[in-house]
Amino acid sequence: MGPADKFRYKLQTATVVEKLIAINVLVFILFFLIKTITFLFKLPSDFITEWLVFPKEIGEFVFKPWSIITYSFLHSGIWHILSNMLILYYAGIYFLNYFSSKKLLTFYFLGIIIGALVYMLSYNLFPAFEATGKSYLVGASAGVMSVLVGVATKVPNMRIRLMFLGSIKFWYIAAFLVVIDIIQIPFGNAGGHFAHLGGAFFGYMYTKQLAQGNDIASGFEKFINWFISLFDSSKKQKATMKTVYKKKRASPYKTKVPIINKDEKQQKIDAILDKISTSGYDSLTKQEKDFLFQAGKDK
Repeated sequence: MGPADKFRYKLQTATVVEKLIAINVLVFILFFLIKTITFLFKLPSDFITEWLVFPKEIGEFVFKPWSIITYSFLHSGIWHILSNMLILYYAGIYFLNYFSSKKLLTFYFLGIIIGALVYMLSYNLFPAFEATGKSYLVGASAGVMSVLVGVATKVPNMRIRLMFLGSIKFWYIAAFLVVIDIIQIPFGNAGGHFAHLGGAFFGYMYTKQLAQGNDIASGFEKFINWFISLFDSSKKQKATMKTVYKKKRASPYKTKVPIINKDEKQQKIDAILDKISTSGYDSLTKQEKDFLFQAGKDK
């Protein structure tokens, strides 16, 4: 297997979380290179980014509506993207044990959209920001907070093991980050903190609604399904292939077909989740982790 085949295989088997992280990192590297080139040749450095960042002014947003998504792929520095991607990675691992991959994309991108709208609303509503000049929003924090708070709302008492802190409940981590954002509002980057809170609020409300049987984002998830299908080469190949049907010959022998018992599978999942709640994710065996991961992908 050559390097190209290995890369293609890795891309096909990567989780949605790993793909999101890869896209964010690649965009960060690309813009770092662009900034280096513009610095060396004394070119206007903000020419491209100003069309991708999200503005606080409604009038400016009208002329670049795509910025409500594109801003999330831009980060202000290494620490900014590193912290976001680390939280997304660990929150995403647990998230996929309870929700599907498409649900994660729904939480992530709607968190980004809601966070941007809260950012814009805060700068145009509160008197404290009246004298503020041009301001733009960047970073995936709102989407990351939506995923984190979403899974923390789903399983608040699940414990995870953190370095130097030991085993700690998931909702403690989410609550700590929310409180930090609230406390830091008066000290700078107020718009960014409001965006984080907007994403966190959406993650909480969406999870609560799903628990009650109300999928308030079903329309957006259908749009995601349609958008993904545009890039699904396997479906295109299937559409162009001619299907040939052969008449089945009766076999003199009866073949036993294995039956998958959904109740037994769900019981096993529940038992593993109970083990995570009491002893943490690290207490699982490799077989239990693999089973739980595969069950999340099959949803």
